[in-house]
Amino acid sequence: MYIEQLMQKKTSLLLYLPLPLCFLVLIIFNYISSQGVDSEDLIQNLIATIGVNAAFVLLVGPLSFLCIGLLFWVKFIHEQSLTSLTTSRGKIDWKRVFFSFFLWGFFLVGTILLSYYTNPENYVYNFKLVPFLIFLFLGLILIPLQTSFEEYFFRGYLMQGLGLATKSRWFPFVFTSIAFGLMHIANPEVGKMGYIILIYYVGTGFFLGILTLMDEGLELALGFHAANNLFGALLLTSDWSAFQTHSILKDVAEPSAGFEVILPVFIIFPILVFIFSKKYGWKNWKQTLFGPLIISEKITQINS
Repeated sequence: MYIEQLMQKKTSLLLYLPLPLCFLVLIIFNYISSQGVDSEDLIQNLIATIGVNAAFVLLVGPLSFLCIGLLFWVKFIHEQSLTSLTTSRGKIDWKRVFFSFFLWGFFLVGTILLSYYTNPENYVYNFKLVPFLIFLFLGLILIPLQTSFEEYFFRGYLMQGLGLATKSRWFPFVFTSIAFGLMHIANPEVGKMGYIILIYYVGTGFFLGILTLMDEGLELALGFHAANNLFGALLLTSDWSAFQTHSILKDVAEPSAGFEVILPVFIIFPILVFIFSKKYGWKNWKQTLFGPLIISEKITQINS
């Protein structure tokens, strides 16, 4: 009862408006300001001026601090606990977080290594020990905060707020998934491969939304998202990606939004959903994803 648990707490829905509106303004401003600007060149110029690691901090740092701000807002304005924002369980299930993290992390390592050995001409060895270690330190701190902000904001704060406002599950599920995808519209990958890449971002939003609602908590989504960005940034970079890092490998192939978009969204993500559903015994899919909110007598209080 990830959303329903908050119905026991008398919270004004107006409190859910300021943060989404501010974030929406930032996204719109970012999109408008990026029109007619080559974001790839912009990032490369930034890197040439201040360096790779400093550019990474400048680009990722704001979202990391927003994570802290969001948790502060929820705790002291909504008077809601971090636990209830994260899960419907009595406490955060870290085993779920780490299972999802390492499952996806091992998959990424395997697929990148496989691609490297089967198509070595698409990569160059990019490893430099000292810059890599500095980035590793920065990445271990900033990337989990960045990905946690996106999960807590979209699948947590917005999912719960919209669920309470509409008394449904389907609307927050669909809305947050699409909004999550559109948030990436100004990414350099979109400029390089076209708007078709948004299928991947929106598809990822729906995938993470399924994990959150079916598992009644954010733990699996938090683990997956952190692994996706952290392992990806440590292993691989390119001149056209949002993350420019001192990674081990650099992709020098010309990107294309074809099979690379279809494979994760329509094949790999469904396989992961199947694995999670079997491990955690998910049932009542129709009600859990698309049904109305259910008031359970078992929910007697919200964690505080």
